Amino acid sequence: MHLSYLWRTALPTVIMVSAFVLLYEATVSDSRFAARQAELLEGTSLPTPGSRLQFEATAYCKGTTTASGVVARTGVAAADPDLLPVGSVIQLETDDSRYNGVYTVMDTGPSVQGRHVDIYIWSCNEALSFGRKDAHVIVLRLGWNPSASTPLIETLFHTRTPASAAPVQTPPARPLPAVPGSGQEAPQGHPDSRQRGSIP
Repeated sequence: MHLSYLWRTALPTVIMVSAFVLLYEATVSDSRFAARQAELLEGTSLPTPGSRLQFEATAYCKGTTTASGVVARTGVAAADPDLLPVGSVIQLETDDSRYNGVYTVMDTGPSVQGRHVDIYIWSCNEALSFGRKDAHVIVLRLGWNPSASTPLIETLFHTRTPASAAPVQTPPARPLPAVPGSGQEAPQGHPDSRQRGSIP
């Protein structure tokens, strides 16, 4: 009887521990496989809206007009148009949080090829000290096409009004007073319709 009691209580425990070990091993091997696949695809996959890619980041300060015709200013980046066409919106993440943020690709250049993004910094000393950094680029919009955008872009640039909002009503127009000597009389009851010297 003692052996059967031990068998009844130990068997479920052994089964549960075995199931946990098998599940843990399967999850770990799946996550390792997924990480390995991500490394393989990262070097060859083309950017798509919402994708997070490994890039190299540099900074520039010279030049007044970008390839798109706009003035070079903070928030502008240069990239390879084959990967990130002009008009693309990216979120840049580097080890220096001062330069992390949203940039619009408005420039190109012969030195910006492949997975390389060049951000504009006004100060040339600061641009030189930026150097070369490993960066993560999240593609928020690819080119000028609004349909090639992530939902984040929709929330940033489009304000939605609730359907139940009442329309704004404008107050009724007030009648203009008559101009003296124009032959027009002010309407009855209007303050200008009283004659001078009369008691209100």
